Amino acid sequence: MSPKMRRWLVFGVPWPLMLLSVLVGPSDVLSFQDMWEWAMALVLGGPLPDKAPLVRAIFWDIRVPRVLLAFLVGGALASSGATLQAIFRNPLVSPYVLGLSSGAAFGTSLALVTSLVPVYPSAFVFGLSAVCCSYALGRVGKTVSPVSLVLSGIIVSGFFTSLLTVIQFMTDPFKLQSIVYWTMGNMHNAEWKRLRDCVPFLVLGSVGMLLLRWRMNVLALGDQESWAVGIHPEREKIRMLISATLAASAAVAAAGVIGMVGLVVPHMVRMILGPDNRLGIPACMIFGGGFLLFMDNLARSLTAFELPIGIFTTLVGGPFFVFLLRRTQLGWHA
Repeated sequence: MSPKMRRWLVFGVPWPLMLLSVLVGPSDVLSFQDMWEWAMALVLGGPLPDKAPLVRAIFWDIRVPRVLLAFLVGGALASSGATLQAIFRNPLVSPYVLGLSSGAAFGTSLALVTSLVPVYPSAFVFGLSAVCCSYALGRVGKTVSPVSLVLSGIIVSGFFTSLLTVIQFMTDPFKLQSIVYWTMGNMHNAEWKRLRDCVPFLVLGSVGMLLLRWRMNVLALGDQESWAVGIHPEREKIRMLISATLAASAAVAAAGVIGMVGLVVPHMVRMILGPDNRLGIPACMIFGGGFLLFMDNLARSLTAFELPIGIFTTLVGGPFFVFLLRRTQLGWHA
């Protein structure tokens, strides 16, 4: 496949998928013909069909915000995963593996139950705390082995998951069901208000990663090489970590815990486009959005009832994680 075709595959395919996703969804009272007649009436200026109010409600108030939220969340998780892999120079890390998702989920649940702190800042603080704890536990001297970092992330993730369980145990039973379903990762509660609340944090974190993406290539060479070209490696890592955590924690607060997107998509992008982060970070944002959007289409169309999207991403990402572990041949002394 030529480089031009590879770029078109990553940057071009998600956009028509976004348009087609608006037409996907179970509805016994709305058909594709009804939506087509409504759209043609708006474009050509003819009389609106009888079902126009219903079509507009389903199309504009339900499906459009859901499609946009899935695309933004997928892009944020994928690009943050690529950034974390560049920071730690570890192909096995992601927001889910490092415990960032669990920390952000705990912060979000704490804010929802107590109403003492805003949701998104709380998710960011606890998500950043989880990543810092994973790094501190996995560091031995001045080095962090890939396996020790992954094991530390599992420990931290389990700790915050236990805290989340305590919150669920102590919360109002009427709120418990919605919180439990949200932690599985889903888009069923997507609406314009939720989209407006999370977009500033997603955009701010994404812009930070875009501005720093060329420095990720320098950090990949090592700290000594970074110093040689006038880049402070620790300072740059902190900036990248804050940007990645801000985007990923906002995604978790908006859509729940969606595992493996930050692990699978960056490797898929590297397999197609190569390891250059200057191209890889924006590619992860677009391709990751399309990937999660495709998973969401499966979640709401395969069965008569909607399944949490986190189930599909984990079913895909789990075997892929094992494949990476076998491919890198990491041992206890890695």
